[in-house]
Amino acid sequence: MTPSEPPTQQPASRRIAEELRRRIRDGEIPAGEKLPSERALAEEYGAARNTAREAVRLLAEQGLVTAKHGRGVFVREPQKLFRFGSDRYSIKNRETGLTPFRLEAQRQGKVPRIDVLYIERETPPLDVAERLGVASNEQSVVHRENHYFADDEPVQIVSTYLRWDEARGTLLMQPKTGKDGIYGRLEDLGHVMTRVRDEISARMPTPEEARFLQLLPGVPVLEVLHTSLDQDSQAFEVSRYVHRADQTGLLYELPVE
Repeated sequence: MTPSEPPTQQPASRRIAEELRRRIRDGEIPAGEKLPSERALAEEYGAARNTAREAVRLLAEQGLVTAKHGRGVFVREPQKLFRFGSDRYSIKNRETGLTPFRLEAQRQGKVPRIDVLYIERETPPLDVAERLGVASNEQSVVHRENHYFADDEPVQIVSTYLRWDEARGTLLMQPKTGKDGIYGRLEDLGHVMTRVRDEISARMPTPEEARFLQLLPGVPVLEVLHTSLDQDSQAFEVSRYVHRADQTGLLYELPVE
């Protein structure tokens, strides 16, 4: 900006949103408390009601407030992150008899639920075919699609791919796979997990993902493309995890070699 140019004035709605965000951050408007009405905010800040409405919308986009039908707009409770770390497939955790998701939910005092949407033979996505070493132009995999909930709130989408020639005719084709889940059945087939490879990226959700995960506008997802490798360094399972970025953290502790 040159000296002759006037300073850019911030829109009134954004100024109001920033002041409300500060008040929320400093605890002046605590979690769970109802925001003043649009009319009250407009009077307090000397603005039009539409301007106050836009300020509240900006706060909602940032995940700071949520509207409850017929009751008003409330400051959201801080969300404790679901942390999925490098130990989630460890023998120690498997001995609990709980899957990594159920164990993490239990640690937070939440009730987990996993809905198996379908189990189908499919032609795999190219990235899955490359990692499993199967044909990408024929139905070479079994696809298990699961939706995960904590206290009935959607948390993640998991798409698991297994080789069709190994999974057919086994419990891997059933919603309930028995003790130790799919990894127990894969061990029965001779695949003992000795190493994992996780490829992590952030992106904006598809419309279907945003709808299921109930994401606010502008909230991204974390995608983890997970590959399990066995004692022969052979990939035997690939899963695509799609997490809510506002409720999920990834924690890795790795040796430095």
